[in-house]
Amino acid sequence: MKRRAPLEFAPAPGSGTPLYLQLASHIGEAIRGGQYRPHEALPSERALSESLGLSRVTTRKAIDQLAIQGLIVRRAGSGNYVAPRIEQPLSRLTSFSEQLRARGYRPSSRWLQRALTPASREEREILRLRPGMRVARLKRLRIADGEVVSFEESILPAAILPEPSAVEGSLYEYLDARRHTPVRATQHIRAINADATLARRLGVPAGRAVLFITRIGYLASGQAVELAHSYCRDEYFDLVAELRRDA
Repeated sequence: MKRRAPLEFAPAPGSGTPLYLQLASHIGEAIRGGQYRPHEALPSERALSESLGLSRVTTRKAIDQLAIQGLIVRRAGSGNYVAPRIEQPLSRLTSFSEQLRARGYRPSSRWLQRALTPASREEREILRLRPGMRVARLKRLRIADGEVVSFEESILPAAILPEPSAVEGSLYEYLDARRHTPVRATQHIRAINADATLARRLGVPAGRAVLFITRIGYLASGQAVELAHSYCRDEYFDLVAELRRDA
């Protein structure tokens, strides 16, 4: 196994930037540059302070900053680990499970609700349902290698999914087996601050910024068959789009 070069750090005392922020920026660059890989443990605060000749207070505040930025994940009793990043291409319609498996992660879910419920007015308008028609409502925590990375709610017409409890793994795989898989979708993405309930579900502090993604999926016929709301921990997701300029 190739031995890692030790982390080096040269403070710039005349810069006016606090030392802990300089250190946090330096470690962040090392993470982004690939010196530390996703899921890899960082040196302990004690090891960092001793190897760099810095105080434990400075090192701890730098690690705190990296956690706030979402570059590391703290695990009680274990240490600080580089947060994994899940690349989500915006040009392809893929399921959460497909995205994770393609990048070597183990996907799983923790179901919170699988039921037929009344549709809200907004849901009826988007899915073009008549008043009184019900929808299949699926709520779950999405998990990558044992870590909760998002909370997702999917709403589908009851005619498309009459038995929500029958979905156990990938929703798209279930729909594909019944030829009801969306072939295109529109997505809207913005940042919101997590309220107390959402924060508890995602395991983040209340008020933390998360990615809020709303997706509407359509069949080839043009029928809208899925309305999905995803609340994603931003430290786990990179949204990637390929842009082209017309000649």
